Amino acid sequence: MGMIPSIEQIDELHHKYAPSDDAYDLIHTHCVIVATIARQVARHANALFVRRCTLPSDAPERSGGFDSGDVRGGVIPPRLIDEHLVVIGGLLHDIGTYTVLKHDGTDGEPLKFSRKRYILHGLNGYELLLREGVDESIAEFARNHTGVGLTKAAVIAQDLPLPPDDYVPVNLEQEIVMYADKFHSKSVPPKFLTVDAYTERAARFGEANRREWLDLVDKWGVPDVPALAERYGMRII
Repeated sequence: MGMIPSIEQIDELHHKYAPSDDAYDLIHTHCVIVATIARQVARHANALFVRRCTLPSDAPERSGGFDSGDVRGGVIPPRLIDEHLVVIGGLLHDIGTYTVLKHDGTDGEPLKFSRKRYILHGLNGYELLLREGVDESIAEFARNHTGVGLTKAAVIAQDLPLPPDDYVPVNLEQEIVMYADKFHSKSVPPKFLTVDAYTERAARFGEANRREWLDLVDKWGVPDVPALAERYGMRII
């Protein structure tokens, strides 16, 4: 079994692979935000699970508002979610994006990702983490978070520069991080996305992709994006 890194070790990895302070600020902050959203989603799901296990079956459902100001809606998960694992995975899921920068903050140009190589960032992050001795169960958070689940069929159909394989979450924790990732963009400047905004993005890849996204929304609930945007001082689309 490999290493399960601490929060401090994760920050060290970000500093190690960030080519500049600007790159660290953009990518590490994004990972912190995704980990925050993922923890909120996991905590909300666990609250629903515990409530079902401890209250009578005829107890009234909660109202449709935000629970503790964090997440609204969602369904009861089949088991408790490992909140610590979700945070670790969220903090590391985009470590590979340091490898796909076209302008990395050292050349005097604004940060910019390589459009052609960006699709490799998940696999690059997975391989990077394995080389660092990180356990595969953690490294998979990097490998399996692209879009709403990148299948082998999609890799082949779109002729993507990836080894033909499934790059999809293999457990609920990975799925939550993949889902949380869709609510924040590493654009320059970075921004938050609403459910509707990402629905439009998902639809560009077909109706099935849009439906998969909306199924995730129904499953995990909707985070309070305006509150998060206010907390981090970022815009919303």
